[in-house]
Amino acid sequence: MSGTETQTPPMALDIEEPTTPPSPVMYLNGKMGDVADAKLSVIDHGFLYGDGIFEGIRAYGGKVWKLDEHLDRLYKSAHVLLIEMPITKQEMRQVVREALRANGLRDAYIRVTVTRGTGLGLDPKHIQGATVAIMPSKLSLYPQEMYDAGLDVITVSTRVARPDSWEVRVKSTGKYLNNIMAKSEANRMGAGEGLMLNMEGYVAEATGDNIFVISGNRILTPPPSAGILEGITRMVTMDIANTSGYRVIEQNMTLFDVYTADEVFLTGTAAEMIPVRSVDGRTIGAGKPGPITKRLIEKFHARTKSEGVPIED
Repeated sequence: MSGTETQTPPMALDIEEPTTPPSPVMYLNGKMGDVADAKLSVIDHGFLYGDGIFEGIRAYGGKVWKLDEHLDRLYKSAHVLLIEMPITKQEMRQVVREALRANGLRDAYIRVTVTRGTGLGLDPKHIQGATVAIMPSKLSLYPQEMYDAGLDVITVSTRVARPDSWEVRVKSTGKYLNNIMAKSEANRMGAGEGLMLNMEGYVAEATGDNIFVISGNRILTPPPSAGILEGITRMVTMDIANTSGYRVIEQNMTLFDVYTADEVFLTGTAAEMIPVRSVDGRTIGAGKPGPITKRLIEKFHARTKSEGVPIED
């Protein structure tokens, strides 16, 4: 071959540069901004002493589930702990919806946290201005297979606080150290969840959920005096069960009642309703989600689809 040989230049590859996903947006002390840019003072009383309260709220299909009930409990907790809320309940209601819109979320878990404010020392009179943080996110507490097959639960050694030493109806951040240690214990044992007893040895609650025990046509759950948090989902479950013809009884229970139950399930805002298939190696019922539990779960999901406060105006 004679002459100058020409070469065809290589084809340019159309490579799409990887994009960084946008940072979630949150509300912090009157402003909306990126979570990555949020800053909390190192002398915030919540950071220093766990001095604060919180709520976990769910949104389903563009509606905020039980928003007013959660905010009622939040503001009652603030009143009991002498935390002066910097915004009204109605303003908080709007901000929660605004935070969801800012993130483009229709199905979400919304964490609302309030601390007493900033300042060193235990004395509350020196603390300035409550901190309010609202952060929506997507949360899956348990994998789907646990909902389908049921949880394996163990009884942990960590006990719930005595109701006469701590107001259990206040959902405070400081209270949850016990629950965190109980969850760590359950994790070490390879269990899906940990069941906590109170100081008298009665069944109280799981690390983040309330417990229900089904025996025949009766549905049992520990009373508030057992040291439990009166969960919003617990309240809804009791209403669904009562209107479905079941007899719901709040009473103290021992592990014998749990081990010999026909069905057991847990309830919570993040967990919703989840069946239990074994406790401390004892099979519950047939070792799979029972018929009453499944019926109540269906009715619960039907309510979450039809009820709630719209995210959009």
